[in-house]
Amino acid sequence: MITTVLALQDRIGYRFGTEALLRQALTHRSHAATHNERLEFLGDSVLNCAVAALLYERFGKLDEGDLSRVRANLVKQQTLFEIAQRLELSACLLLGEGEQKSGGFRRPSILADTLEAVFGAIFLDGGFDVAQLAIRRLYDPILKNVDPNTLGKDAKTLLQEWLQSRKIPLPVYAVVATHGAAHNQLFEVECSVPKLSIQVLGGGGSRRAAEQAAAKLALEQAQVLMPASVRKPRRTVRAAAAAAAAEARDLAAAGLAGADELVSAPTPVAASAFRQRSPVESAAPEGPQSESPMSEPAGSVPAPAEIRRRAQAA
Repeated sequence: MITTVLALQDRIGYRFGTEALLRQALTHRSHAATHNERLEFLGDSVLNCAVAALLYERFGKLDEGDLSRVRANLVKQQTLFEIAQRLELSACLLLGEGEQKSGGFRRPSILADTLEAVFGAIFLDGGFDVAQLAIRRLYDPILKNVDPNTLGKDAKTLLQEWLQSRKIPLPVYAVVATHGAAHNQLFEVECSVPKLSIQVLGGGGSRRAAEQAAAKLALEQAQVLMPASVRKPRRTVRAAAAAAAAEARDLAAAGLAGADELVSAPTPVAASAFRQRSPVESAAPEGPQSESPMSEPAGSVPAPAEIRRRAQAA
């Protein structure tokens, strides 16, 4: 037992000054009068505070609601159970004979509660900073794979948000069948997204569970049908000027009289080169000249419609 407890401390990354605290944290109420329930109460609060601080540092753009949702999923029983399994905590539990025979060392609730008690024991033995460091070390591998935007959201919510972001009408759920006795029914629910021609069936012990199963399948199909689209680059001013010049050249090539006089720009963006000059103006000597009321202001670019009008007038 001593060797096992030492190995556990190595896996946690903390050596207790008072090992009696660790022993108490590992003791289930079925084993002795001095058990771990008070330490579990303390450890629960230490864990919540430590994880809250960790999320606050890591996800600077999440609001209070999303931080609370992510934290709730990180401190729930299933997550703690998985960490306890990683630490091989079941090998260190002190259980009563009946609890041991009934498989209590494998029960998720017992392992999760014991892990919280261990956090409480670390807090009493070394203080909050030490406990927070131990919790951070255990949670780092989990946080590397966490998507804070989806963690804790059920399948129906994820499907709804996915559809709304693409302006697709919301799904329709309908119970299509129920099986079994009244006290042990199995529901079969259809989830349909008409715009995407999706119709899937999900089953569960309740209508809600069946809807969630169907929504999960529908979301998977929708993501296959409509993978994330690539945003088209915005058209620049240079590209717009080039397009206008190209259209003017096309008109000139088609034989529209006068259009070639409007296309004289050495580059697409040299807007001043589009200015039309009259024969008199072309023959005039260099020097200050007054512009005709009908002439184009310097720097203006005729629109394609104006080009056609002038060509027809010519």
